[in-house]
Amino acid sequence: MGDDVAVSLDLSNYELLWPAELLVSEGERILRVSDRTSGSSWVDRATWLITEALAGTTAVADFEELPDRDAPTDNPWSSTTPGWGSRAGTGKREWFTALINRAGELRHAAAPRPYWPQRRGNGLSNDGSTPRDPRRDFARLVGEFEDKGYLVEVFGEECVDDHSELPDASEVIDRRLGIPDLWPLAPETWDEDTFYGLIEVFHDLVSRPRIRRYHSYGGCGWHHSEFHNGPARVLYRWKVNQLLREAGIEYELAAEGEDLGRLVAVTDDARSQLVHRALNDSPPDTTAGVRHAIALFRGRDASAESKRSAIFNLARILEERRALIKEHLGKDEGALFEIANRFDLRHRRADQRGEYDQAFLDWIFWWYLATVELTNQLIASRNPPTQHV
Repeated sequence: MGDDVAVSLDLSNYELLWPAELLVSEGERILRVSDRTSGSSWVDRATWLITEALAGTTAVADFEELPDRDAPTDNPWSSTTPGWGSRAGTGKREWFTALINRAGELRHAAAPRPYWPQRRGNGLSNDGSTPRDPRRDFARLVGEFEDKGYLVEVFGEECVDDHSELPDASEVIDRRLGIPDLWPLAPETWDEDTFYGLIEVFHDLVSRPRIRRYHSYGGCGWHHSEFHNGPARVLYRWKVNQLLREAGIEYELAAEGEDLGRLVAVTDDARSQLVHRALNDSPPDTTAGVRHAIALFRGRDASAESKRSAIFNLARILEERRALIKEHLGKDEGALFEIANRFDLRHRRADQRGEYDQAFLDWIFWWYLATVELTNQLIASRNPPTQHV
C-alpha cells in the first residue's frame, strides 16, 4: 500500500467488528479514490468505514478532530489538540493510512468477561437473560445489516422527498425462497428449513453502501448509496458463521466454490485448506468438475447418492490423469481406481459391493480430492510460470 507512514498511533482503545482483511481492502480502496472522481469526500467514506468496522465512537472521534490535510505540518499554530489515538500535527489521511497499515494489530471486540450472575453459575446466558436462541440472534444480525443500509439496494429506502412505492420485502424473499410473509422477520415462527433458507437468502441480498449522507429535512435520516455486494457478503459470512459456531451448529456459509454462500458441513482446518487449494489451483479444464464435486459432497442436504456422484466426478478427473499417476506411482496406480471400480460408486454393476457405512464415502472422497490436488502440483511442476524480465 505504498510507503509506511510514520505516525504514532495508539491502537489500544480500538476494537475490530470486522475481519481485519476486509477493513484493509475497503480502506485501501478509499485511499485510491480521489475527491474529484468519487463524487463524495474521501473523509466521509473513511468516517463511515471506521464507524462500521470499529467498536464504539473513540476511533471516529480521534479521526474527526484531526486537520483535513494530506501531510503533517511544522506550524504549531495549525495543530489541533491530539486525541488518544492521534498526534499533534498529523493529518486525517496520514492517520487513516496508518490505521489501515496496522489493521492486523487490532484486537477483535469480545463479549465482556462474565458478570456476577454468570460467575455464580445460575445457568443464564452471557447477558443475564434466558439461553440464547440462534434464530433470534440471526434476526438481530439481519436488523443490524438493515440499519446500516445493507438491504437498501433490494428493499429500497424511504425519503420524505421521494414518494415512490418501495419494493415489497416479503415478495423479494418469496421470489427466492418460495415462502410468503417472511418480512418483517419473526424467528419464533421458523422451522429449521426456513431458518437455514433465510441465512442463504440474505447472503445474496446484502450489499454494502460505501457512501451515506444525512438528510436533515423533516428528520429524514441517513441515506445510502454506491453499493457493492462483495465486501457485504464477506462480512455477512464472517458474522453468520461466528453465530453458527457459538450455537454449536455444524454448518457454515461457503466462502468459495460452486456453493458460494450456501450452508455446507463444517470440516477441520486441514480439509478446508485442501478444498481451497483444489478450487483455486486446478487447471481450467478441470476446475468446473472439481467445483461441482465439492458442492455435491459438502452440501447441507448431501445424500449418499450425492456423495457417490461427487466421487464419480473426481474419479473421472483422475482417469484422465492416469498416465501421469502411473508415471509417478508405477504399477501401484491401479490400487487408486480399484476401490471406485469394485465398490458401488461408479459403474453400479451387480458384482459390485454396496453394503458399507457412509463413512466410507467420506474417506474415499477426501482421498480422491487429495490425489487431484497432488496431480495439480505435478502438472504445475511440468509447466512452471513464465518468468518475465
